Amino acid sequence: MASPNTNQEKAGVLGRVLALPKVVKGKVLSICRLTKEIAQDDPRKVIHSLKVGLAISLVSLFYYYQPLYENFGLSAMWAVMTVVVVFEYTVGATLGKGLNRTIATLAAGALGVGAHYLASLSGATGEPILIGAFVFVQAAIASFIRFFPKVKARYDYGMLIFILTFSLISVSGFREVEVLEMAHKRLSTIFIGGSACVMISIFVCPVWAGEEFHYSIAHKLEILGYFLEAFVRVYFTMSKEGESEDNKGDSKDKSFLEGYKTVLNSKSVDDSLANFAKWEPGHGKFRFRHPWDLYLKVGALSRQCAYRMEALDAHINSDIQGSQEMRSTIQEQCSEMCLEASQAFKELGSSIRTMTMPSSSDTHVANAKAAVKSLKTLLQSSSWKETDLLSLIPAATVASLLIDIVEFTEKIADSVNNLATLTHFEVVDTDKSSTKAQQPSQSSPHCECVEPGPKTDSLQLVILIEDSALAVSDSEKSNRV
Repeated sequence: MASPNTNQEKAGVLGRVLALPKVVKGKVLSICRLTKEIAQDDPRKVIHSLKVGLAISLVSLFYYYQPLYENFGLSAMWAVMTVVVVFEYTVGATLGKGLNRTIATLAAGALGVGAHYLASLSGATGEPILIGAFVFVQAAIASFIRFFPKVKARYDYGMLIFILTFSLISVSGFREVEVLEMAHKRLSTIFIGGSACVMISIFVCPVWAGEEFHYSIAHKLEILGYFLEAFVRVYFTMSKEGESEDNKGDSKDKSFLEGYKTVLNSKSVDDSLANFAKWEPGHGKFRFRHPWDLYLKVGALSRQCAYRMEALDAHINSDIQGSQEMRSTIQEQCSEMCLEASQAFKELGSSIRTMTMPSSSDTHVANAKAAVKSLKTLLQSSSWKETDLLSLIPAATVASLLIDIVEFTEKIADSVNNLATLTHFEVVDTDKSSTKAQQPSQSSPHCECVEPGPKTDSLQLVILIEDSALAVSDSEKSNRV
């Protein structure tokens, strides 16, 4: 008789076999949904896939068409390999890889033929020794050069192809009689494959790395602006228990408050896009030597600002919120700082996106700096001496982080203004731009929580600053007396 354990094992195996079609069906459906999401998110990826298929089909004719095959032979497969390796999503990446591969193949082919010729002069005994020595020396030197930072960033693929091509031609030349013919065929097919990639990438629905980088920087600045607006809505409407008093728009606020994470993780993407953009020719409003390094500077400042926002987000989710009285006292100045910096970020992002000179960003930065001065005088007052220090630390930390963000806002505004000057951004009429700038602030749903308008806030801040200045002048007079 079969034991109960054996029967249970058989039943378990049978159940898994019967459930296998459902599992396979679920996997297939999930893959189909993922494919649909990727295609709908960016249809250019579908077009890129079709472009790669077109390029491979064209260069495959050198292998299928008999007259072409007779001229190139098996070397025609190098054209197919070149398309597979070189064709990238953006034009800059394709050009970079194509030029790296072509130049490295030409240089390595010429040196490989020369090395084979010198080795053949030493006779049958010394030829393999010299070829091995040449391969060792070039591989060692080229591999060390790959560690140079600038070479690693832009020419690493070319150095890799240089090592490969030199070694193949040198070593193969020891057994082949017609070394020049072999090198010529490989160079020709690689050039044909690279040319097909570059032509299709540029003239068939091109995706420019420069444009991708340009709009990504603008989007980062807008993300920072939306974070500050959401922070004002959430932080200053929290109760003592750390829960939001107003639950309206929580999902939208959470998405805005988590947007800084994409900015924090954008360094590698920015570096690669800037590298690819430098390979691209002039297109549209982007000339050949476009100042992409300034975009990198703006991206670096945005990430430093995002680090402060990460700390602010941690304070929102912290169990220790500190003194409610302290938060209500600094609420006016901190709200002014956040909203003015937010408007500046969005104005700068819109300026980069539309390639127009920023019209009101300097005004928003000046208002934020005025709120910083008012907050500093408030924090330096003697009314906090009788309050528990531990209860003041959380709110004071938030105020300090907001002050740092205002400083970075000013640096980003200077960098964007410098970029606009160098690239000759279009100058927009100030009257029209001011009216357009006022409309979102009045009708935008993101500023519903702000009771006073921006004009009244700025007037109040000016009065506070004048009062503090008068107080200082009076004290100075009394000291002189």
